[in-house]
Amino acid sequence: MNRLSDIPSSSGSEGAKALATTLAHAILAGKWASGDTFPRELDLCQHFSISRNRVRNALAGLSSRGLIERVAGRGTVVCDIENWHLLDPRMSEWMAGLDSPHPQLVREIFTFRLSVEPFVSELAALAADAQDLARIESAFDDMRDSAADPARREEHANHDVAFHEAIYQASHNLVWRQMGLLLRPSIVALIHYSQHNAPSLNDSLDRHYRVFEAIRLRQPEAAREATERVLARTADDLNIDNGERRLRRPTSLSQQISQ
Repeated sequence: MNRLSDIPSSSGSEGAKALATTLAHAILAGKWASGDTFPRELDLCQHFSISRNRVRNALAGLSSRGLIERVAGRGTVVCDIENWHLLDPRMSEWMAGLDSPHPQLVREIFTFRLSVEPFVSELAALAADAQDLARIESAFDDMRDSAADPARREEHANHDVAFHEAIYQASHNLVWRQMGLLLRPSIVALIHYSQHNAPSLNDSLDRHYRVFEAIRLRQPEAAREATERVLARTADDLNIDNGERRLRRPTSLSQQISQ
């Protein structure tokens, strides 16, 4: 009950959907670790002053997204992060509202971005049209205009997301464009979290501009390298150290074409 007591009891007052969101945020933020026993239905009913039927509906929502499961003899336990349905639309809603994501979730999202976005930037450098370039440049201009004001950090993060989203679109690959949309909430959470930890955004702005310039000049290899430098800065802001788990990056698009 200790961890449950940290959650405001008013969170469940709006019904099962609001309760599911509150509990999902707690799990996604790492309040309960993988394998931990989750609070009993009765405890949830008492803490949130909500009916057992609404609690069960909320738990069903968490279970169907792979966050919790019932285990014989143990009750309800929190699932391993590998079983979370991160691309489920409801999970996307939950992740978009996170202030402090689970450390492993942060790392997994970052690892995805590091393995994918340099390649997507290469595609964009080859396929971007005038409208794509205008969208990327507009997002960058908005980033630059909002960077100096600490009170506009959240706005700046949203422009940062729009910048990367525009690059996914500029790839003109249907799968990557759809992946960009599906993963937007995860990327939003990561960018917000990394910028919250960053003392200054000047270096980040310079790295983003180099990505835009490489795409504008149709330099795929330079776009790939510039994106990797953006993500290297993100890793620093998130205090992520790959250590022994260094990624084997995919072969660059330019190398694939030449082979």
